[in-house]
Amino acid sequence: MTRTPHRPRIAICGVVIESSTFSPHRSGWEAFTLLRGNELVRRYPFLRDGAPLRREAEWVGVLRAAALPGGPVLTDVYESVRAEICLALEAQGPFDGVLLDVHGAMSVLGYTDAEADLARAVRSAVGPDCLVAASMDVHGNLSRELARTVDLVACHRTAAHEDDDEARERVATHLVRRVHDGGRPHKAWVQVPVLLPGERVSTRQEPARGVYADVARVADLPGVLDASLWLGYAWADEPRCRAAVVVSGDDPDVLVREAARLARRYWDARDDLGLVAPAGTYEECLAAVLAGDARPFVLSDTGDNPLAGGAGDVTWTLARLLDEPAFTVPPEAGGRTAIYASLSDAAAARAVADAGVGAVVEVDAGARVDAGSHGPVTLRGVVEHVREDDPVGGAVAVVAVGGLKVVLTERRRPYHLESDFTAIGLDPRGTDVLVVKIGDLDTELRDMAEDWMLMLTPGGVDQDLGRLVHRGLGGPVYPIDPPDSYDPRPELL
Repeated sequence: MTRTPHRPRIAICGVVIESSTFSPHRSGWEAFTLLRGNELVRRYPFLRDGAPLRREAEWVGVLRAAALPGGPVLTDVYESVRAEICLALEAQGPFDGVLLDVHGAMSVLGYTDAEADLARAVRSAVGPDCLVAASMDVHGNLSRELARTVDLVACHRTAAHEDDDEARERVATHLVRRVHDGGRPHKAWVQVPVLLPGERVSTRQEPARGVYADVARVADLPGVLDASLWLGYAWADEPRCRAAVVVSGDDPDVLVREAARLARRYWDARDDLGLVAPAGTYEECLAAVLAGDARPFVLSDTGDNPLAGGAGDVTWTLARLLDEPAFTVPPEAGGRTAIYASLSDAAAARAVADAGVGAVVEVDAGARVDAGSHGPVTLRGVVEHVREDDPVGGAVAVVAVGGLKVVLTERRRPYHLESDFTAIGLDPRGTDVLVVKIGDLDTELRDMAEDWMLMLTPGGVDQDLGRLVHRGLGGPVYPIDPPDSYDPRPELL
């Protein structure tokens, strides 16, 4: 490709969702937020008015469909979004480049490699001379087909994510530079037969911290444009689900050598990649809570984490809390206080909200979508707070059952920020126990917690991969079906 003499035109498009194939939840139109035009362009801090990169190209917002993680996407929803993207690319072209914003762990009913399918469709729409760059999540699955179809591809270098905007800006910057001068880089791609939950691969601790520091070091080598290591997404059952490495640039020998070395380093670290916090069963976590005086003690109800793809309505943990005398006895009678956030059930949330603050209610709730581990629970308590217009959760109600306050939501909603709780009249710092549906805690929750544990619970994003039973991986993958050995042999694509 020769130097582009004009201000390049770069399209932005994509579908962003993380999908658990083990969750009975289905992601339809209601799950997605659609952005087009300048609203899409300005979504990225590095492309807002006045940003240097904004001035280097004409950025065209085609369509970005994004959703909270959930179950697989309905076929007609995905195909409709794909069709709009491709028709718009054809109608608004020609383009010099495409910034393809995808997660990498999207599952669509009837597809086994949805992002590769989308990339092929985009490539067909813009033609062979247009450079296509994909920005991905570190928990995505990078198949050979996806890596081969795009010209540039990269992901985060922190887990949990602390460099979302930086990673996308890095990809966008590479794209602009290569459109102007340099053309298509070579890519050395190799998969690593390791598939671990993100809670076992945190760059806050070793050995993952050192592995990702090495990724950044490789990216700065002469002849290298970028380097990325994908962890893969453990809660999907598709052949592409495993770790992967890509090193891109202009020196094929260096790319292959360094991709093999990074893949080997990650493979060698596999047994030392431990959970980010003390973990245990419900009983072990409860014993730890009751034995100490840490306040708040945060329990991460990991199996139904909505931000990893959980249905958000699994009742397994809540059923046990409702039977636990330590919480059902009122605080004035010596009981502990606890907040459970949250349980998704549209009908129950609506009924409690309609009853109003101060009402005594009895309602069956939860397990409308995922009843695999436990059915609906009966909430008998007093309505303490109602919010009708939560932008994510819809109608939200707080029901007090003794010292336990249960947050009911009309739609799936994570509770990870202090403002999430204070907006519905709750004081997360002043409660004894805070039970949240998450894995690794976000920064605010970590800072708030005097102590915390991962509660190993069932659900669509169970930390115990053996309970989920993967059947579609297409070969041995550690730790599910560990291969005897591994010899990384990167391909130049």
